[in-house]
Amino acid sequence: MKENNITVDVFDDNSLELFLKKIDFSKLNGLIPAVAQDYYSKDILMLAFMNEEALRKTVETGYAHYFSRSRNKLWKKGETSGHTQPVKEIFFDCDNDGILLKIIQNGPACHTGHKSCFYSKVNNKISPFEPVLSENKNDGIFYSLKLLYDHIASRKGSDPEKSYTAKLLNQGPEKIGKKLQEESLELILSVIAGDRDRIIYESADLMFFYIVVLVYSGIDFYLVIDELKRREGISGLDEKNSRKLK
Repeated sequence: MKENNITVDVFDDNSLELFLKKIDFSKLNGLIPAVAQDYYSKDILMLAFMNEEALRKTVETGYAHYFSRSRNKLWKKGETSGHTQPVKEIFFDCDNDGILLKIIQNGPACHTGHKSCFYSKVNNKISPFEPVLSENKNDGIFYSLKLLYDHIASRKGSDPEKSYTAKLLNQGPEKIGKKLQEESLELILSVIAGDRDRIIYESADLMFFYIVVLVYSGIDFYLVIDELKRREGISGLDEKNSRKLK
């Protein structure tokens, strides 16, 4: 177990007990604040509280668990909504009384539908402290390629007569590949023409069919993200040359 840098999957029973003893739950009546941060985007998503049982459950299951002060009970994030938080890493602060969870957020973190609970901004004026809320209720609502992936994956097994995505998935790799090829060409032609609106439109189409390829092939979206992260700090030329050696 590394000091102040814990990776969940390295815990055994002994190191878990040592870790729990290290955390100071005495300052807030048995609770500690826990911040959830998106592992990939680094966005701060929410603040909640943990007691020892919640932290233990988080480590043991690999999913974020918290303690509800209003309901006075343990709860697993996303247990009813499906917006779970698989944990990638756990950090604790210098006073051993605060936790940072680096998580993968499935869907929005906030119960309002926003990506983050911190979507209200204080006015630039010192006083009064009034939150600035968007007039557009959809502004800041969580959206990502992962959400698109989940949406497309949910169409597996749907009626092909009622769902274009289900129909496409049922048509197999040749049909999907042909559509991907067509959209790639249309995007290239849009770039050559310098048609900005068309580039946006064709990019959206291309992303859709790219995700369809992943879903059809049974490849989890985050495996692609992990591959991109693996390449961070590596020269593109070096990475390309390494492929030739394999």
